[in-house]
Amino acid sequence: MSTASFSAPPRPSLGKRLLANGFVRTVLGILTVLVPMSVVLALSEIVPKPWRTGWPFLLAAAAIVACYRFYVRKVEKRDVAELTWPGAGGELGAGIGLGAALMVACSTLLLAGGVYTYTGTAHWSALLVPLPEQVFVAFMEEILFRAVLFRLLERSWGTSVALAVSGALFVAAHLPSEHISVLGMLATAAASTALSAGYIATRRLWVPVGMHFAWNYLFDAVFSIPVSGHAARGWIQVTASGPEWLSGGGYGVEGSIVAVLAWSAAAIVLVLLARRRGQWLAKP
Repeated sequence: MSTASFSAPPRPSLGKRLLANGFVRTVLGILTVLVPMSVVLALSEIVPKPWRTGWPFLLAAAAIVACYRFYVRKVEKRDVAELTWPGAGGELGAGIGLGAALMVACSTLLLAGGVYTYTGTAHWSALLVPLPEQVFVAFMEEILFRAVLFRLLERSWGTSVALAVSGALFVAAHLPSEHISVLGMLATAAASTALSAGYIATRRLWVPVGMHFAWNYLFDAVFSIPVSGHAARGWIQVTASGPEWLSGGGYGVEGSIVAVLAWSAAAIVLVLLARRRGQWLAKP
């Protein structure tokens, strides 16, 4: 009768154990977004103001995407499936179409109800001014809140908990606006759920990026209505009147009950789609 000797596998190094930790990965993921953004925007201040129109936002967006790809490959050791190019055009177009449909539905109702009143148009160049910034916002917020926070929370706690926690963080990020209201928080929470559900249904970022961009850009650049409390600079000039719960007040369209209902409807549809596709994950 022979005796076999067994040796325990070597213990992973401290560095590898840290990089496998969910909390450490979340912190690194957040830094992957915030550091390149801050560096690019800070360095652009060196350039004289007339020469830094638009491009710093596009460069910051590109830096965030590049650094996120680097983080996923080096830390998580996998392909960046959520940002691959094949099929991106169709998914981005679908997201833009859905975001535009939500914007048109809200605008039509508010115009028909006399809450918004057309007052004129600005120069057509107003359509171009917000474009780089809204591209940056869409990529920055979707990578931060969907690709990093939601995705990594989901790995540890499942889809339902990740949806609630990342939604609460998304709302918290909008609280510094002096015009925030209860309806504004509800609309922001509903939007977070819809955007996350768009990611869950496809397991890619292009649909939520398109939705986020279309909603922000069309109100900011085309229809000149404040979004999340930020002053609009758009082409079609509109004034708002009536009760704040309907007009949104200083917070803009996202402070209106109409936006709450529109984003809630989108969230329900996308959550049902994600569940139908079997993408809803239980807690591991």
